[in-house]
Amino acid sequence: MDTKVLSSGVRYSNLPESYIRPESERPRLSEVSECENVPIIDLGCEDRSFLVQQIAEACKCYGFFQVINHGVRPEAVDKILEVVHEFFRLPVEEKLKLYSDDPSKTMRLSTSFNVNKEKVHNWRDYLRLHCYPLQKYVPEWPSNPSPFK
Repeated sequence: MDTKVLSSGVRYSNLPESYIRPESERPRLSEVSECENVPIIDLGCEDRSFLVQQIAEACKCYGFFQVINHGVRPEAVDKILEVVHEFFRLPVEEKLKLYSDDPSKTMRLSTSFNVNKEKVHNWRDYLRLHCYPLQKYVPEWPSNPSPFK
């Protein structure tokens, strides 16, 4: 593959070999059951021990859950998504300044969790950012696009 990121603008006519998972490792969709009752965790709940119990149960029985009343305003979510889209539309040269295949880095752009060890990569690009404590990690965040920080 010519570039280390998929969001390079390159249009592929064939899936690159390093992204093709052997059939034996692919999900068998015929064996997947539908989940109509995704656990919903209300973070506005005052009873902390009940909240912890709900999260533990959801993780144990489902492996995931939906969160409501998390306190993040819809306008903030919209702005975050806008900036993220702007970031991934940057020229590939700009994004590659943040690329790393070192899984220990706290801020990096990559396509897989461990590019050097994985036999098959995931078909995605992601930007990993540590956020807590905020004052420690924000200085290493991207400065382009300018509203990112």
